[in-house]
Amino acid sequence: MAEQVWDSFARLNAGERFKRQSAEMGEAVTAAIVDAALKGLPIVDGMRVLDVACGAGEPSISMAALLQGKGQVVGADMAALPLEVARGRARKRGLENVEYMEADVHALPFGDASFDLVTSRLGVMFFGDLRKALGEVRRVLKPGGRVALLAWGAMEQPYFQMTVGAVRRVRPELEIPAGAQTMFKFGEAGTLGAALREAGFGAVEEKLEKLRWDWHGSPEEMWDYFRGVTVPFRGMLEKVDGDAAVDAAVLAALNEQFDGEYVRMDAQMVVATARKE
Repeated sequence: MAEQVWDSFARLNAGERFKRQSAEMGEAVTAAIVDAALKGLPIVDGMRVLDVACGAGEPSISMAALLQGKGQVVGADMAALPLEVARGRARKRGLENVEYMEADVHALPFGDASFDLVTSRLGVMFFGDLRKALGEVRRVLKPGGRVALLAWGAMEQPYFQMTVGAVRRVRPELEIPAGAQTMFKFGEAGTLGAALREAGFGAVEEKLEKLRWDWHGSPEEMWDYFRGVTVPFRGMLEKVDGDAAVDAAVLAALNEQFDGEYVRMDAQMVVATARKE
């Protein structure tokens, strides 16, 4: 996880410029992990939730809104700049039951059995030592506590085929960076669930969900956003910066799904839950 350059002004600026579209695009994905996390788990007074690799604040913001008046949420991430964005979002929403801190999932600064629920949205793929990270998650959960994880499915889906897929159709000699390949490590059915079982969790459930992932704006804006925030592909994208043929190919692919208001897509996401027994 540390190898990715998540804490960059370029990424932050792109996220700020397109924050409305980005938030709307991710709504269904956030809802999916929140629903999975709370399925059959009642919200009770004193409930504590940890959101690891929380980035700019989801699902911690959504969880804090649901727990307001009943429970507390902690968002943890290794990158400082996205945490500042998350704090600003929480203040804007008037949420006083969520706090953000720099922390590494491989060495969480919390005592044993501190949380009822741990979540991570699009973060687990980048845990450098998956077994150690999941061991830490298990350690800080209370007995009977739940973990809910959401990860990308296979790379062969619209968001990536219309962007980096189009890039490679023009420049087939370019290889997918190793960090980008990591994004799809749980694309094979059963792999995330198996990792949870190996870490000692029980009641493991895993499913592949097809979720709305629409971009509210033009294809040109979406391509700008993708290049700015998709850190794992940055090394590849820098090699085609200003390449008119590449830009034309990507925009042609995106325009095929553009209805004049949205670039219409779906996202294939792996959602897994488990319990500390």
